[in-house]
Amino acid sequence: MQHLYKNVFLLPAATGILLLQSFCAGNLYAQSATNKAKTDTVKKVALKEVAIHADRLSSRNASASPVQILKGAELEKLNSLSVADAIRFFSGVQIKDYGGVGGLKTINVRSLGTNHTVVFYDGIEFGNSQNGQVDLGKFSLDNIGEIDLYSAQKSTIYQPAKGFSAGSSIYLTAKMPAFDEGRSNGKVSFKTGSFGLLNPSLFWQYKLSDNIYSTLSSEIIHANGRYKFRYTNGVYDTTAVRHNGDIDAQRIEAGLNGKLKDSSTFAVKGYLYNSNRGLPAAIVNNKFDSKQREWDRNEFVQASYSKIFSPRYSVHLNAKYADDYTHYFDPEITNLRGLLDDKYYEHEFYFSFANRYRINNWWDVAVSADYQRNTLDALQNDTAQYRFVRPTRNTILAVLATDVHFKRFNAQASLLGTFVNDTVDTLVAAGRKKEYTPALLLSWQPLENSPIRIRGFYKSIFRLPTFNDLYFTFIGNALLRPEFTKQYDLGFTYSKTRSQQTLAYYAVQIDGYYNQVRDKIVAIPGQNLDRWTMYNLGKVHIKGLEVNAQATWLLPAGIVLNTGISYTYQNAKDVTDVTDFNYNQQIPYTPVNSGSLLVNAERGRFSINYSFIYTGERYNEKANIPENYMQPWYTHDAGVTYTTNWDKHKIKLTGEINNLANQRYDVILNFPMPGRNYRFTISSTF
Repeated sequence: MQHLYKNVFLLPAATGILLLQSFCAGNLYAQSATNKAKTDTVKKVALKEVAIHADRLSSRNASASPVQILKGAELEKLNSLSVADAIRFFSGVQIKDYGGVGGLKTINVRSLGTNHTVVFYDGIEFGNSQNGQVDLGKFSLDNIGEIDLYSAQKSTIYQPAKGFSAGSSIYLTAKMPAFDEGRSNGKVSFKTGSFGLLNPSLFWQYKLSDNIYSTLSSEIIHANGRYKFRYTNGVYDTTAVRHNGDIDAQRIEAGLNGKLKDSSTFAVKGYLYNSNRGLPAAIVNNKFDSKQREWDRNEFVQASYSKIFSPRYSVHLNAKYADDYTHYFDPEITNLRGLLDDKYYEHEFYFSFANRYRINNWWDVAVSADYQRNTLDALQNDTAQYRFVRPTRNTILAVLATDVHFKRFNAQASLLGTFVNDTVDTLVAAGRKKEYTPALLLSWQPLENSPIRIRGFYKSIFRLPTFNDLYFTFIGNALLRPEFTKQYDLGFTYSKTRSQQTLAYYAVQIDGYYNQVRDKIVAIPGQNLDRWTMYNLGKVHIKGLEVNAQATWLLPAGIVLNTGISYTYQNAKDVTDVTDFNYNQQIPYTPVNSGSLLVNAERGRFSINYSFIYTGERYNEKANIPENYMQPWYTHDAGVTYTTNWDKHKIKLTGEINNLANQRYDVILNFPMPGRNYRFTISSTF
């Protein structure tokens, strides 16, 4: 069960390493008068798309907190199957990936750890109080219209208190309606490829009235998960096949969105995800197979309502009920009741009330309050789990925030109060906790006619111990303190759109940051490897630099070239104990250098995509010694898309080759990743 409770810093998998000199403007070629006239025509045609791209980034530039965005056509161009695959291209991100289609995938932002990142789905948190980790591999891109990653918090004071409660936030937004004609539209697609992948999906929207529409999204994923990998024990090499990585999963969502006669808006969503998957084990001691399995069922109903009562006063309400079920089976481990066969039942109720009052045209204030109730029960071999305490957590979050905004200057300040009460059926509960944490975000445009904008933030925040940290049988420690972080950031953004130029658009954002973590929650082995204990031990100081750049080029022959790069530098050192051998050494699985490169070329009906991801050297244990050293890894992915129209349908055919160089690598030690693999997609709008 260690996969449910061990708290580790998450690892590299994320972003590119080169800064293209081509972002410094200039024409790449000499043109004859005839060619120049043709090129100018191409530029005029393409500028509409460039303008849309620039509008998206203008909101990024105005944000007081660093934000990275993928949306619309950009998401479709990535060689990505899930949200986790797409997020790899953000800077400052590491994805913990155990390999394969069904492998668990969680995120770590700026080396703070998985539990410091909150995932929002259509504005409401997708939580997990049991272990604090959200599997991003279960979110398909078929119905996602936009992915936003904010460091600190979203740059608005008008949001639920949950939005203020984490070190970073991921916002997943479902596709918005586009009723060009008629009352309905949709898309069907089918993916197949390596690992026995079969993935049909459906997305449908129906216009009930001028102001109300419904959505339906569903998909099925089946894969055997088998792929070849190379293994060495230091004496000989062998090639084996990865087994027990199969998955069968089904997802269905239904929603209703609209605007009422009083101009208020509402949204209701129902969600069901069900999966049965194998859990491939670590490849150690010449053992290549595993029989561990996990069954998951996640279901929720959520609703939101917004109303502008006057030009000065607005209200936003959220509510959610979620029911999660996890069944973990390992026939190779026995306990007092036989084979390890554990079932967990988690229930959550959540309500949020956000208010905004506009004092004048440059000063807003907001008050938000959230209430959340979480319970967890467990069965072992279909009877009550031994010494399981059945915890209940009641949480109240309250925020007072203010926003001062002028044409060239913006400042936001907030104070979050967190009030928690844990109770259990037996033994000792963590009891009551109360914390107040502030945040300050600034954004400034120094020159009126310059697109340069300087921004920075300070944020103090913490993460509560999870139910597994506190109450897991033989492991949990009810006396754990919250894990605190202090975040500092300073950066700038620059973007420019140029009419009738080869380099039609370019944007750059650079941020330097410094994070301090104290009372880090860590798992320490006890008398044997099956008995771990949770402690507050760690102190970590993290210094980092993030660079993101994008450009759009309008080339001859009607070619539109979009390029994007990101680079991350992280110096994340363990400073827990100056007398410890591991003092001032890089924390596990955190590379010093990482980055990504994206290139997309479009001409007519064809689109060619290329991506490169690099993760530098790192260590898999606290001790930075040769025995724990892990070599850098990188992957090249490429794809070709052909789009055509047939009887009012838009048909799209895509072929992808991932890990083009067939590199053998581990993101997690002894969990080999796939080599070269293929994927084919056919989709049609209706």
